[in-house]
Amino acid sequence: MSLKSERRGIHVDQSELLCKKGCGYYGNPAWQGFCSKCWREEYHKARQKQIQEDWELAERLQREEEEAFASSQSHQGAQSLTFSKFEEKKTNEKTRKVTTVKKFFSASSRAGSKKAEIQEAKAPSPSITRQTSIETDRVTKEFIDFLKTFHKTGQEVYKQTKMFLDTMPYKRDLSIEEQSECTQDFYQSVAERLQTRGKVPPEKVEKIMDQIEKHIMTRLYKFVFCPETTDDEKKDLAIQKRIRALHWVTPQMLCVPVNEEIPEVSDMVVKAITDIIEMDSKRVPRDKLACITRCSKHIFNAIKITKNEPASADDFLPTLIYIVLKGNPPRLQSNIQYITRFCNPSRLMTGEDGYYFTNLCCAVAFIEKLDAQSLNLSQEDFDRYMSGQTSPRKQESESWSPEACLGVKQMYKNLDLLSQLSERQERIMSEAKKLEKDLIDWTDGIAKEVQDIVEKYPLEIKPPNPPLAAIDSENVENDKLPPPLQPQVYAG
Repeated sequence: MSLKSERRGIHVDQSELLCKKGCGYYGNPAWQGFCSKCWREEYHKARQKQIQEDWELAERLQREEEEAFASSQSHQGAQSLTFSKFEEKKTNEKTRKVTTVKKFFSASSRAGSKKAEIQEAKAPSPSITRQTSIETDRVTKEFIDFLKTFHKTGQEVYKQTKMFLDTMPYKRDLSIEEQSECTQDFYQSVAERLQTRGKVPPEKVEKIMDQIEKHIMTRLYKFVFCPETTDDEKKDLAIQKRIRALHWVTPQMLCVPVNEEIPEVSDMVVKAITDIIEMDSKRVPRDKLACITRCSKHIFNAIKITKNEPASADDFLPTLIYIVLKGNPPRLQSNIQYITRFCNPSRLMTGEDGYYFTNLCCAVAFIEKLDAQSLNLSQEDFDRYMSGQTSPRKQESESWSPEACLGVKQMYKNLDLLSQLSERQERIMSEAKKLEKDLIDWTDGIAKEVQDIVEKYPLEIKPPNPPLAAIDSENVENDKLPPPLQPQVYAG
C-alpha cells in the first residue's frame, strides 16, 4: 500500500485551513470555519438582526398593552377615577415609609454581604492568591516600563487599558462570549487609534498589542479561563477520556514519519510533548501559542532528521496527532477556547502561530472523530482495541537497537505475553461456550429421539402370571408316602 493511500483518513488539504469566506486568513473551528475578522462581521450581523427583531416585538407588545389599558380606562366612571387617585396616594405614602426604613437598615446589611462576597472570593488558597498577586505586580511593572519608551502615546495606552480593566468586573455577569467580544473590540479600537492618531508603525503596534494582551489577560485569567458558565470542563474530560481510550494507537497506524529509535528524534518527541503539556501552565494567550509553536517546530525537526529532507504539511499533521495522543495535554479544550476568545486576533489569522494553532484544532477534531477506516483497521479490531479486550502487537525484542533500555524491552515483552494470554483466554472461553452449546443440543436431541420412540412404540405392562404350584401340592396324604430313595454305594 502506498503512503498516500494510507493517509486517506488523516490528510487535510491546506485550503481547508483557510477562512471559508475566502479572505485568505486562517479559519478556526470555534468560529465555524471563519477567521476572526469574518466571524466578527457575521456575529455582528446576526446580533443586529436579533436586536432588531427583539425591538420590534417589544414595540408591538407595548402598543397592545397601551391599547388594552386605554380601552379599560374608557369604561370606568368618575367615581372609579377618584378612588384610583386615593389608592395611588395611599400606595405612594406607604412606599415612602418602607423606603425610609430600608435606608435605615440597608447600609450594614449591604456592607456585610459585600464583605461575605469578598471573603468568598478570597477563600480558595492564600498561597495561590499571593503568587498571583506577585505575578500581576511584576507584569504591571513591566508594562509601565515598556510604555515609558513611547512617552505620550504610552500614557494614552495605559489610560485606556486601565479604564478597560476597571469596567470588566461589572461585566462578569455577561456570558463568556460577550466578554470575549468586549475584549476583541478593545484590541481593535486600540490598534486603530495607534495607527491613525499615534502614527505608530505596524511592527511597533504589534509589540504594543502583545504587551497589552499580556497585561490585561494576566489580571483577567482567573475569571475568564474555563468559567463555570460554560461546558469547557465537560469537553476537557471528554477529550481526555477519548485520548486514554486511544492509548494503543501506534505511529505506524497514523503513518507518522518519525523514527524514535534515533536518539535525536526521541529527544525532539519528548520536547514536543513537554511543550504541549506546558501550555496549560501559561496565563497569557500569546504564551500558550508560543508553546504550540515550539512543539510544532520540534515536530518538524524530528521529521527532518528521520527523512533527511524538509518536512511537508502532510507529514506534520499525523505527527501532531500522535504527539497529542501520547502527551494527553491537560485542559486541552479549555486552552483552545481561551486562546480563541482572548488572543490578539491578528496572531490567529496570519503567521506561523496561526498556522500551528489551526493545525492543533484540526488534530483535536480528528481525534474526536477517529474511526477504524482512519487507522486502516477492521471495525472488529478497532472495537476490540477500544474496549481494551486486546492490543496491537508490540515491537519484537529482536528488532530493538542495542542501545535500547532493558526495562523498556522487558515491558514490551510482558505486554506481548499478556496480549497473547488474553487472546488464548478468549479462544478458550469461545470454545468452552461452543462445547456447552453442543452438549445442550446433544442432550435435547437424545431426549427428543427417545420421546419419538416411546410415542411410536408405546410400552404395555402386563400383570404377572400366577406362580406354578408344586407337583404334590394337591396330595393331602404326603405323610403316608414312603421316604425317598437314598443312593447306595456298593464296593466292588
